[in-house]
Amino acid sequence: MVRPGSHPAALSHLAAVSHHSPFGRKGFLMYKLTGVTRDYSKGRGTVHALQGVDLAIDDGEWLAIQGPTGHGKSTLLQILGGLDKPTSGSVELGGRDLTKLGERQLTKVRAASIGFIFQTFNLIPTLSAQENVETALVPLGVTADKRHERARRALEDVGLGERTRHLPSELSGGQQQRVAVARALVKEPSVLLGDEPTGNLDEGTRDEIMALLEEMWRERGLTLVIVTHDSSVARRAQKIGLMRNGRLEVRQVGDSRRPLAGSVDDYTTDGAKGYDVGGYDNDDGERPPARHARA
Repeated sequence: MVRPGSHPAALSHLAAVSHHSPFGRKGFLMYKLTGVTRDYSKGRGTVHALQGVDLAIDDGEWLAIQGPTGHGKSTLLQILGGLDKPTSGSVELGGRDLTKLGERQLTKVRAASIGFIFQTFNLIPTLSAQENVETALVPLGVTADKRHERARRALEDVGLGERTRHLPSELSGGQQQRVAVARALVKEPSVLLGDEPTGNLDEGTRDEIMALLEEMWRERGLTLVIVTHDSSVARRAQKIGLMRNGRLEVRQVGDSRRPLAGSVDDYTTDGAKGYDVGGYDNDDGERPPARHARA
């Protein structure tokens, strides 16, 4: 059994997850990364973006990833999403090693199983809110009538039932991100990945978007992984992973008394403003200067 509306061929290796459980299937690993490295050539040298990352993410788990600029956070997220392949190591999604898949197979997995939310929304400016949401269903072969209906329901779920025909330019930043959330979830994925999804929003709108994501996570049993510089966002997660020099350390959010490896000063580099429960305050240099959008 697969999630309703999912692509059978791409999801045959993933069992169904209850949309009413915040923890998915007990004892089932959604992700298992073993010895993952990622090297890039830069000039005459080599950048070691990831260095032997081992990571297990349970089905239905929420992980926040923090760390200084340029220490591998986004690289890790891209590998989790099948947008990049590691130099070495294995990346298992639902028991299937993504590193062994060809690009066509990876495209099917991404289209059916993984939803993406980005800091800059990535909406197509010439399409309406509903049409933007429908784009996620085209690769799955969903008919036009069903695309229309599912996109409409998805926009209603995020509170934009009255904005279906609006262009992105006619929506606020918070509303645009709600459209992006609807687009990510309309295909009913197993995994939702967010790369600084609240980075361009003011605090009030940030809290609204995070409340929405948490509600969707709980209701749909999603596996949620978010890269963020905002400690108030990270503290909502079940676990926090800290990336430093391409290495990852994960701990439970409630385990705030146990210090991470190294000193506090080690974790406030690259302009980071402070150290909090598992991470960094805002604006440590990786995202653009503050350009906050309102709801």
